Amino acid sequence: MLSRRSFLAMPLALSGAALAEACVGTTGGDLLTFEAFARGPANQTPGAPLTFTSGRGFAVTLTRAKLHVGAVYLNRSRPTSVSSETQCTLAGIYVAEVAGPIDVDVLDPTLQPFSVKGFATTDFAPTGELWLSGGDVNDERDSTVILDLAGTASKDGVDYPFEAALTIGQNRLPAVDDPALPGSKPICKERVVTPIPTSITPSTGGRLVLHVDPAGWFGNVDFTRLEKVGDVYRFHDASDDQPSTNLFHGLRASAGVYSFEWQPKIGGAS
Repeated sequence: MLSRRSFLAMPLALSGAALAEACVGTTGGDLLTFEAFARGPANQTPGAPLTFTSGRGFAVTLTRAKLHVGAVYLNRSRPTSVSSETQCTLAGIYVAEVAGPIDVDVLDPTLQPFSVKGFATTDFAPTGELWLSGGDVNDERDSTVILDLAGTASKDGVDYPFEAALTIGQNRLPAVDDPALPGSKPICKERVVTPIPTSITPSTGGRLVLHVDPAGWFGNVDFTRLEKVGDVYRFHDASDDQPSTNLFHGLRASAGVYSFEWQPKIGGAS
């Protein structure tokens, strides 16, 4: 379970710093519920591999791409990054939340529903955030596979069939610079992708759509430096080599990979 109090239970603006404990005032917006969805690139052919050219000039063909999203939020503030905050809940007031998971088939351009409805106020949100966790965003023991990939990268006549299964747990904990501050770099900071630029004012009858473009995950990945295991090149589930480190960085990119759209009228799956 996520540690945030639902808008349904408390229809007031919630402070990021004390979100699980109390509210701090109203936003002036009406409370509403909405459906939320996620999808892969809109121009993708359903059931077909996804092909693109990476930033390093590799021709990449994805045959499997699954992304586990624990929750999404829209925010009234414009934070620089959650990594610069002392807590993982952002300073400011949250406009919308979808506090339930979805396993997104990123090769599927059709709308895929989140497991729960969302709650929102009718206030403007300039940023959003994505939670890449299997449950409690602070649980270091969570070993949920967040990104599951298979495909082939090609360059200069050489093919690199690859696979990846990335988690965000104890394997992603950064080194603590000051032993006197053992909790200064909690795992949640590795799981929250923010700030994702957006421009949304939720409205009654609308729905939220999370768009995922996996090409951005591979922008700086050098497939030639992957370890080959049998017939497949495998990304490590740790940031201990160039391709694995940069795939993880791409997964957590706040620009060029994820975007939010509010569709004010529900009338199809486009």
